[in-house]
Amino acid sequence: MRRRSTHIATATVICVLTLGAPVLLAAGAAEGVQGPTSASTAARQVLHHPSASHFTKGRVTNPWFTLKPGNRLVYRGSDEGVPIEDIFFVTYRTRVVDGVRCRVIRDRVLQRGVLRERTTDWYAQTKRGTVWYFGENTALLNRRGHVTSREGSFQSGRDGAEAGIFMPAHPHVGDTFRQESYPGHAQDRFRILSLNGRTRGPLVATRHAMLTKETTPLERGVVDHKYYVRDIGTVTEKTVRGGSELLKLSSVTHVARR
Repeated sequence: MRRRSTHIATATVICVLTLGAPVLLAAGAAEGVQGPTSASTAARQVLHHPSASHFTKGRVTNPWFTLKPGNRLVYRGSDEGVPIEDIFFVTYRTRVVDGVRCRVIRDRVLQRGVLRERTTDWYAQTKRGTVWYFGENTALLNRRGHVTSREGSFQSGRDGAEAGIFMPAHPHVGDTFRQESYPGHAQDRFRILSLNGRTRGPLVATRHAMLTKETTPLERGVVDHKYYVRDIGTVTEKTVRGGSELLKLSSVTHVARR
């Protein structure tokens, strides 16, 4: 879920609200459905992704969602009052999914320091800059580390599942996209609400974030907001209806390839 194109050796937590450009405070039409789409046309989106020749073979450089191999982003917050930490790592690995070479992401969620969810995600970007989401292998764990559910896992091209658009190359307010399509299991969708969203956190403060609204028919009544900042990626996630989860970017580091 989050990204930026440059790395930082260590991070210092300082809260500052800026009035202009975002500040990161730290030490050290092969696109298919790429154009603006209204909510009324979203249901008619063509979900089939472009052919493999239109993709960049694992490189994801979209400024709103850059996946630089070795970047490690840590988000901290709470869910229903329980402290949580989300560790998002852009691996150096790629994998071919549904004929397209994707960047492999490793995502870990901890509650009070205990691993409760582990996920592997697959993303790919077209040569024109649109980022597609090709699936995830996810597992929920109990306190003893035993898998209790794999619900939500899907892989484009298997069992009727299809990749979806995660980030358009040229976002516009009102654009609506499906991030994934696996009926009954994974059906996230999002709408761009603003390109001048205000958000403030330990590392980033800005009035120029992209604000998106995320929903799924599998959890009616639940609405999430995400804030993206150019050249950083996701900086804030919060549930605004149907829950109380809140996560903010707290550190960005880079892990050298071994």
